[in-house]
Amino acid sequence: MDINNYIFLTIEGYTFQPNSESILPDIDNLQVIGFSSGIDAKDAFRNLLEMYTYLKETNFDEVFCYKLDKNYKTSKEYFYISNYK
Repeated sequence: MDINNYIFLTIEGYTFQPNSESILPDIDNLQVIGFSSGIDAKDAFRNLLEMYTYLKETNFDEVFCYKLDKNYKTSKEYFYISNYK
């Protein structure tokens, strides 16, 4: 069995530029939730939540991942943190 590496991201969240005075976010962007390894994406997601238990206490929920390899675009999968609380 091969162990694969994954990056987990979310589109939830916003970014403000330094010294921004706006009450509205300046940029919609991706947030990196973390990196993890596993036999497959689901195993890696469980491992991520075990390593970073604080993720279950955040307001992030919808997370997606890519397997870190040259064919990453075909490996996209979605998960919900709330399903693992």
